[in-house]
Amino acid sequence: MKTAITSLAIVLSAGLMVSAPAYAAGSGDSSSSTVKKCKRGEVWNASKRKCVQKSSSLDKETIYQAGRDLAHAGRYEEAIDVLTIGADRGDKRILNYLGFSHRKAGRVEVGLTYYRKALEIDPEYTLVREYMGEALLQKGDLKGALDQLAEIRRLCQGRGCGEYQELSGQIADYINNQDS
Repeated sequence: MKTAITSLAIVLSAGLMVSAPAYAAGSGDSSSSTVKKCKRGEVWNASKRKCVQKSSSLDKETIYQAGRDLAHAGRYEEAIDVLTIGADRGDKRILNYLGFSHRKAGRVEVGLTYYRKALEIDPEYTLVREYMGEALLQKGDLKGALDQLAEIRRLCQGRGCGEYQELSGQIADYINNQDS
């Protein structure tokens, strides 16, 4: 544990010179039209400006926005239903939110699988690295989470980013809870 705390101290102290907003990275407006206006089984189609039935004919952006909004609203199973429509379209954002939704629904290993697929598309995608770090913490893998944090710091190139701030806070909470 002492080694993990030392590693965390080094990583965090290096990041204290940067400033970033203290909100969850990638969090969207949970009052989206899909969440506020659409019935279950429907998603907001921005181009049509109305709710439509979810189907494979939806464009990638509509699938992503609706799935992300449902996930941030805590409606994980609905988010998974929508995002699964676009899972084979090679969109790292869709894969990331499939991972997020599965993880939040308690299926951490399934979530990690989607995070890895998103990283295959874009290894520099910091939001997926943040969420992957959180998933690793859920599994008790502090070293893995610290590795993701170090990678986020490298990718942010000394600039503050919300993903770094969010994951470093999660890691600090994890360590504090382990020592209690």
